[in-house]
Amino acid sequence: MRHTLPIAPQFYVTAPQPCPYLEGRMERKLFTALQGDTAGKLNDALSKQGFRRSQNVLYRPSCAECSACMSARIDVSLFSHSRSQRRVQKRADHLHRRATSPWATEEQYALFREYLDGRHAAGGMADMDMFEFAAMVEETPIKSRLIEYTEDESLRAVCLTDILDDGLSMVYSFFDPALERLSLGTYIILDHIAIARDLGLPYVYLGYWVPGSPKMSYKAKFKGLEVYRNGAWQPLSDANTYAADIHPLSTDPIAEQVARISLPDVRS
Repeated sequence: MRHTLPIAPQFYVTAPQPCPYLEGRMERKLFTALQGDTAGKLNDALSKQGFRRSQNVLYRPSCAECSACMSARIDVSLFSHSRSQRRVQKRADHLHRRATSPWATEEQYALFREYLDGRHAAGGMADMDMFEFAAMVEETPIKSRLIEYTEDESLRAVCLTDILDDGLSMVYSFFDPALERLSLGTYIILDHIAIARDLGLPYVYLGYWVPGSPKMSYKAKFKGLEVYRNGAWQPLSDANTYAADIHPLSTDPIAEQVARISLPDVRS
């Protein structure tokens, strides 16, 4: 099914498939292509409206009877470390950060395989080969960087990061699963907050937060977290007040969703 706004781009809906976050539910995504000279502006505008990027596609959940998934971002001005996050920062501060162009290497792919095998062996990306990994990293029509974290020249963690006009978007991160003590997933987020502050960018976009999903619960531990809900960003004051209940009227019709999307002015 295709839904079109008065001007480009065109929006589509995926067929329902099993939800990766909540057992027994089906997910559906609203998406559009990201291409051409206006790709950067479109990515900036739709990221502010709960969309995420995957290669040359922008998407957000549009499930028929569920609205649990919410885009999440950290307001850098409101963030402060918890005690446990300070310990994470201290334990991993010996890592060296380097930013590179989005170009895949065999070393990155080897670490990516270790991460999937150790953390997500049954996930949807478990069978990705080197060519698919390279496509994930390199097929970006916007300003992206690979942020690598090394220890004695050995690669320990990587994050594919988009640079938006109002923040950093963490597209995908992976790390050495054997270094569980370092809490590298948390450390990468903490370091992106530091990078955003250095660049004067107000937000760090984390992807989706899903109440009721254990694999997403860590995001609620960051102070200054906001979620995109009912067409607006709102502070996440108490994660326990959000529920993943199913309701047949929780999602508006696709045509109404598309009509409310605000597009950037792409005129010269």
